Amino acid sequence: MMRAYDVPAVRAAEDAVRAELPDGELMARAASGLADVVAARLEDESGRVVVLAGSGDNGGDALFAAAALADDDVNVLAVLVGRTAHQDGLAAARRAGVVVAEWRAGTPDPAVAEALAGADLVIDGILGIGGRPGLPEHLRQLPELIGDEAFVVSVDLPSGCDPEGLVRSESVFADETVTFSLLKPVHLMPVTEPAVGLLTVVDIGVPDPDASGRNDVAVQRISHSDVAGLWPVPAPDDDKYTRGVLGVVAGGEHYTGAAVLSVTAAVTAGVGMVRYVGPSAPTDLLRAVVPEAVFGAGRVQAWAIGSGLVVDDASPEQLQVARDALASDLPVLLDAGGLDLIDGPRSAPTLLTPHAGELLRLAGRLGIRGESGAELTAEDVHHAPTVVARQVADRLDATVLLKGAVTAVVPPSTSGVPVFTQADAPSWLATAGAGDVLAGICGALLAGGLAPAPAGALAALVHGVAADQANPGGPVRALDVAHAVGRAVAQLLRVPD
Repeated sequence: MMRAYDVPAVRAAEDAVRAELPDGELMARAASGLADVVAARLEDESGRVVVLAGSGDNGGDALFAAAALADDDVNVLAVLVGRTAHQDGLAAARRAGVVVAEWRAGTPDPAVAEALAGADLVIDGILGIGGRPGLPEHLRQLPELIGDEAFVVSVDLPSGCDPEGLVRSESVFADETVTFSLLKPVHLMPVTEPAVGLLTVVDIGVPDPDASGRNDVAVQRISHSDVAGLWPVPAPDDDKYTRGVLGVVAGGEHYTGAAVLSVTAAVTAGVGMVRYVGPSAPTDLLRAVVPEAVFGAGRVQAWAIGSGLVVDDASPEQLQVARDALASDLPVLLDAGGLDLIDGPRSAPTLLTPHAGELLRLAGRLGIRGESGAELTAEDVHHAPTVVARQVADRLDATVLLKGAVTAVVPPSTSGVPVFTQADAPSWLATAGAGDVLAGICGALLAGGLAPAPAGALAALVHGVAADQANPGGPVRALDVAHAVGRAVAQLLRVPD
């Protein structure tokens, strides 16, 4: 399991280690690790390196790394871009023969602009975890000044990114981010992870904060090696009922495919049985293509409701079964049209699976407003998607799985459960019907006894792996993903710890 810790916890963990070490030792470890990574990324020793050094410890890390690289005869230019500079780091860089320039305000000196345009590698040491979202005013055009061929290495985080990963902002986009011992939310959250690039963790001897009994995990991610310990694998004495029965209310006379996709995914994910409730067209189709399914309401362990469902066009039976499910004490997943059926908290586990547009519609219906108090807009959701998801989760006491390139699973604040994020799917998965497949996998896991947050995260992982396996490196159709789910689970169950 990958775990990212909130900024105060990281600072406290680093301070505790720093207090036991000689002055400057922790920074020396970080700078040495950074220099090693940079040296490995340079194609040859004649590469030109530009170091952008801010005022804080990240600037110090970058300057000490610059000194180490210069000692190895690398051509290094250090550009001081903050109001001040880390004095010990700057002194070390000067002693090593690093050329030092300044860009503290306004436009850069032509020589600095030329160096950025022609650099082989740029070290971004401008802002750290204490920085605010967004680049300093004089650096807002920095990304455009860096040459297209330059490899950008950010120190701890891409400068300009929100350290907590909550809001989208102007930032450096790194090819690689080098962080030290502990992950931070910025590395795993949807609005910031794309700027991180390859994430490399250098161990500088700072233990996880929760090793002392505290739990400061802000974000976590399920790895392939975690699946075997989480997936509901049947025991020898299990039968189809004890393995979990999932009720599915999906599709309609006009959207028959959603029913096929969600039921197929649930069956191939290994649920004990699926009961489907729907009108004649999808029912007849399912009888032909998913003969394992049974039809009509009955005893289940969880419900998956809403894929391809249009409330105004749903059958009376579907609406009655859906409303009964919401009034029950069973776990319920609400997807797509099913989201229109909830307007208050339930007393039972609830997982919502909107995309950004559906999240906006749901939040607006719940009366959630933007920061200024104005009506919530698509831009508000784009700017801070997990913030809006958390507001919905808190309002409904439900877990919100917000679909995207980086899927976020956001539990209500009162749960004490960290946010999960997953980034396992190829971009080809952005295709019609993919969400219906995900809903089927989530429902199977809820029926198997998992809580909403781990069920959503685990389903997102398997969904992504199945999409990749369905046609590695190429386009996929949702039905092929649904058929690949069982093979993906089997492969993941064999991954060693």
